Amino acid sequence: MLQVQYIRENKEAVIDGLKKRFFDATAAVERVLELDDKRKSIQNKLDNSLADQKRIASEIGGLFKQGKGAEANDMKSKVAQMKKDSKEFSLELVETTDALQSELYNIPNVPHKKVVAGKSEDDNEVVYEQGDIPEMNKEALPHWEIAAKYDIIDFELGVKITGAGFPVYKGKGAKYQRALINYFLDKNTDAGYKEIQVPLLVNEASGYGTGQLPDKEGQMYHCNVDDLYLIPTAEVPVTNMFRDKILMEDDFPVKSTAYTPCFRREAGSYGAHVRGLNRLHQFDKVEIVQLQHPDKSWEALDLMVEHVKGILTELGLPFRILRLCGGDTGFTSAMTYDFEVYSAAQKRWLEVSSVSNFLTYQSNRLKLRYTAKDGKRYLAHTLNGSSLALPRILAALLENYQTADGVEIPDVLKPYTRFDYIA
Repeated sequence: MLQVQYIRENKEAVIDGLKKRFFDATAAVERVLELDDKRKSIQNKLDNSLADQKRIASEIGGLFKQGKGAEANDMKSKVAQMKKDSKEFSLELVETTDALQSELYNIPNVPHKKVVAGKSEDDNEVVYEQGDIPEMNKEALPHWEIAAKYDIIDFELGVKITGAGFPVYKGKGAKYQRALINYFLDKNTDAGYKEIQVPLLVNEASGYGTGQLPDKEGQMYHCNVDDLYLIPTAEVPVTNMFRDKILMEDDFPVKSTAYTPCFRREAGSYGAHVRGLNRLHQFDKVEIVQLQHPDKSWEALDLMVEHVKGILTELGLPFRILRLCGGDTGFTSAMTYDFEVYSAAQKRWLEVSSVSNFLTYQSNRLKLRYTAKDGKRYLAHTLNGSSLALPRILAALLENYQTADGVEIPDVLKPYTRFDYIA
């Protein structure tokens, strides 16, 4: 979330910046400043009351020693009332602080100056394209028909077991999936990311820490009895590993990678554009997360983009990179680049990765700080990216590498699959 002091010092810039998201922050910003003023006033009253109580308590002892019992008892009555007032101040302080926090939770991050104003994906900027769109013959199949033809992914069996959006990978389909996961993890660890395994369920504090709550509460699966959430991305548990942490400046960069299944409700989406692997409720993804020094986070974002570019280049898929407009940028992000691969059989672009810089938005929620060389403490910057999300990558690989006799495996993946062809 945004820092109150930042909002106070940059009030007009915050309001103007959020207009890129078509988000009118005027009332929310005013409310934040009013609540912060109120919080400070109550805190001041409480501090003064406690100080007075301490001073008077010392005076009471002296009065008793001087034989001024009546005067001392009067003072004790005054202290009793002050204690009652302090309790009320404390309750009011908690209530005001909670209200301030709630207001801040509902203000999105301010987009970077390079991010253009826009309402939807139609306003995103294409900043890079690579690869030629493959020419497919008339008999080319979409991936869901390829999956059925070679019995490698069973969508109907997933419906039987769980419901729509939970496919079952079989035979070479399961091995292909595992090969991609291992390949992505190897690429990430070779680039200096430390591999970790994390829980697939997180508590509410973790959801708030990275900004999935309250913004995306309706998209997350909630286990009511235990009040836990199935993760929508490894970003949540990985970044929350560092909640309430104080790093040293020399610790940067902290680079982590993790493979996890991901769970998203994705309610209300129907049609051909979500068929097969295009949109699932459970899918596999390999994530990269960085904690960075504030002076290095934009450079780190560029390097993360180059890292994902390198993977897609090795896979031989035509792809493009988009810088998202304000209205399509995630709630917590200051800037996001989306990667899309081209599906020749579907004749459409499929999003396979988002790489984002959150600046201090997440770390402020997480209380993730570092001690600088000057001895002062500052908020770290956080970044994350998909490297990569499997369903649509697998869909594009099946479709773009299909031949009349089967599906070829890219050379870079053959050591992982241990087969060259699906037929």
